[in-house]
Amino acid sequence: MKNPFRLALNLELLKYLGPGFLVTVGFIDPGNWATNIAGGSEFNYSLLWVITLSTLMLIFLQHMSAHLGIVTGDCLSEGCRRWFPKWANFILGGSIMAACIATALAEFLGAAIGLTILFRIPLPVSAVISGALILSLVTVQKYDQIEHLIISFVSIIGFCYLLELYLVSPEWGEAARASVMPSLSSSKVFIAMGMLGAVVMPHNIYLHSEVIQKRNWKATTEERKRQLLRYEFFDTLLAMGTGWIINSAMVIVAAAVFYRHGVIVNDVRQAADTLRPLAGDLAELLFAIALVCAGVSSSITACLAGGTVFTGYLGKEIDPQKKWFRTGVLITAVPAIIFIIFLTDTYRALIWSQVVLSIQLPLTILPLILLTRSPKVMGRYANGRFENLLLYICGGVISLLNMLLLLSFFGVKF
Repeated sequence: MKNPFRLALNLELLKYLGPGFLVTVGFIDPGNWATNIAGGSEFNYSLLWVITLSTLMLIFLQHMSAHLGIVTGDCLSEGCRRWFPKWANFILGGSIMAACIATALAEFLGAAIGLTILFRIPLPVSAVISGALILSLVTVQKYDQIEHLIISFVSIIGFCYLLELYLVSPEWGEAARASVMPSLSSSKVFIAMGMLGAVVMPHNIYLHSEVIQKRNWKATTEERKRQLLRYEFFDTLLAMGTGWIINSAMVIVAAAVFYRHGVIVNDVRQAADTLRPLAGDLAELLFAIALVCAGVSSSITACLAGGTVFTGYLGKEIDPQKKWFRTGVLITAVPAIIFIIFLTDTYRALIWSQVVLSIQLPLTILPLILLTRSPKVMGRYANGRFENLLLYICGGVISLLNMLLLLSFFGVKF
């Protein structure tokens, strides 16, 4: 007979699933599609290790962000405003708002491309339609309702890509080796940095610490706080693991379909069209449906992150129904929609938007390190040496890859 206490505990844990998935959809977004398709179609399976490494770093960084939210009751932007000088917050806040706009560009663009593929309507029209739909969802829905919507979208995306894996018959042995064996050169570093920025997204690190607050994860005792931290880690691990599977599937499908047949992909719409003769009509339809779901759902999280960052750094109440939050949402969304209407090279724009995120990432990791390692901020829950070491390693790896990217721009071969 099952232990009734353990069963009750497991059922309680299920109630806390959601925040991690709300964040996860941000790294299975259209930017990921562009970088993963580019990586798979140009370099076969050889960049799968970037997805694995990025996801491992992501799990830890997102856990640290949620940890900050649970322990202090402040999200990352509120913590920065509380503990850092104005000049530092100007730099940190300005850079993350720019990253949110770059993120929104990729997300709205993906939703618009998906609608264009499905209904054969012009991209500017699709951009306006998707923008209106997404902004209405952000302003009307509450966090818990959005979480349910996002989990549904993630499930659809996952189903579509698992079915595509079945259709394209990849080389599983080669893919498994590439997932754990690093391979990098000057020709690969631009796409690799795009893949990294598409997985470890700075706006998601900010958003996770705030979403936890809206779940009312309040702890009246130390034991309850430790329990909530365990629940959060399980939620983060499960959600990010799901994201790793889907991102890896994107690269594998691109390698198995495009690289295998010598097809060079330079447009997401081209990728959908090319799937038809190589993998059948069903693959193209699944691709378009999943792209719309990814674009809409990740656009919601990008807008929420923009509102959170804007209000948090200004010291205003972080409430999706308040004018300051909605102002932050509009500042994030409107430039992205306008830019899409006049965009000519959608594929390159998607990849560059993710590279921008990767370049900004050290400016998000730095305050996270400073806050979570501080006993003054975190009390007895401040990071130990092991957690700090992992944070330093994450920051070091990302900074190193940024340096390699810079060198590649100057024609340095390695």
